[in-house]
Amino acid sequence: MSTIAIINYNMGNLHSVMKALEHVAPEGTQVILSNVAGEILAADRIVFPGQGAARDCMNELNKAGLVDVVREAAKSKPFLGICMGMQVLLERSEEHDGIDCIGIYKGNTHSFAGRIPEKDVDGERLKIPQMGWNRVYHTQDHPLWKGIDDGSRFYFVHSYFVDPDDKTITAGTTEYGLKYASAIAKDNVFAIQAHPEKSADDGLQLLKNFTEWDGTV
Repeated sequence: MSTIAIINYNMGNLHSVMKALEHVAPEGTQVILSNVAGEILAADRIVFPGQGAARDCMNELNKAGLVDVVREAAKSKPFLGICMGMQVLLERSEEHDGIDCIGIYKGNTHSFAGRIPEKDVDGERLKIPQMGWNRVYHTQDHPLWKGIDDGSRFYFVHSYFVDPDDKTITAGTTEYGLKYASAIAKDNVFAIQAHPEKSADDGLQLLKNFTEWDGTV
């Protein structure tokens, strides 16, 4: 039996992610919520969800003793980061005057505030947070994009965006007043700013692809 562990640190749409994974996973796959290091690292695949503030995310991870577990999981298993579970993979976030994050990848998470215009080219107001559907354009030919058209729409809710130093890890881009990395991927890690569990058929396809992914590209 294959096991997918969702890292449970009291933040994120844990049950929505769990239900979506259970819906698309191959028969015989067990999906678990866990904050136990041994259970997480013993799983075949690992999902790191999140929402809210980077400070709260890091506080909860540290409180649960899961920061090193995330680092270890990202080294060795097919690993999917979602929303805040993508942002804190970088070194630092601008939130709350600067928060040190997990630091798997060099780079920063920036605020849209002060970096995007008040209106887009069509005159539509660009609100912060970005909340709703937007397109993701593929910049890597990655197994998790299988069956998903380039430019497909995903559901976003966020006020900050990642800016990795190494631009080659960008797997998808989105435009919201500026073009930013909305997905990153390297080796056995894939992370996306959007919420695939809320993104209808294309989101479910991405999750299905993850349940079948062996971590190679």
